[in-house]
Amino acid sequence: MVTVRKAALAIALLLAVLIAAVFAYNNPEQIAIDVGFARIEGVPVPVAFVVCLAIGWVFGLASAGFAVLRMSRERRRLRRELKLAEAEVKSLRSLPLHDAD
Repeated sequence: MVTVRKAALAIALLLAVLIAAVFAYNNPEQIAIDVGFARIEGVPVPVAFVVCLAIGWVFGLASAGFAVLRMSRERRRLRRELKLAEAEVKSLRSLPLHDAD
């Protein structure tokens, strides 16, 4: 099962590299990028494409990381509350029963 997964990953990676090579070959022209505070001239289309994908990946990773940190903090808080509730239940169970007579 692991070798099938590795083979599928290798094929997908090879396919992605092949598609990137075809994209770079079919788009040899250069473009100008205006980012608001600067204008960058003579950037090849494939380079601009890869840089934009990398920047998007980094922002996505950062936002997912913040979400994971928030969930782990909430998990710690809930574990603490659970321990307190379990301790309270244990102390209530150890109390003697009194009849209402």
